[in-house]
Amino acid sequence: MSQDPRWDVLSRTCPSRTSLARIANKWTAMIVITLADGPRRFGEVRDALDGISGKVLTSTLRDLQRDGLLRRTAYAEVPPRVEYELTPLGHTLHAPLEALCRWAEDHIPEVLTARDEFDDQANFG
Repeated sequence: MSQDPRWDVLSRTCPSRTSLARIANKWTAMIVITLADGPRRFGEVRDALDGISGKVLTSTLRDLQRDGLLRRTAYAEVPPRVEYELTPLGHTLHAPLEALCRWAEDHIPEVLTARDEFDDQANFG
């Protein structure tokens, strides 16, 4: 799969596996999509992501910063101002994650139909 033989996401000991798990997290995808157009403050990101708690947002932002996908900039102002923005590495994730989000939106009618059919069969099977 990888061009570099040292990295194999299918191997349980490969660090790329944890990276994939972070990228596959639903909040990560939505944060990357939210920050694609430029820096945002914490409250702006939280308001854009319906349903995320402050604790989960803080944790996810920290994880993305640790992985080099996100930059946190604190400004020495009163009141304090902090902005989050994608790094160049983070921007490389935008297109694939946006494609996944678009796929989810485009195909939800089919998914919902398949779920209903499955549930109907499971209830009568």
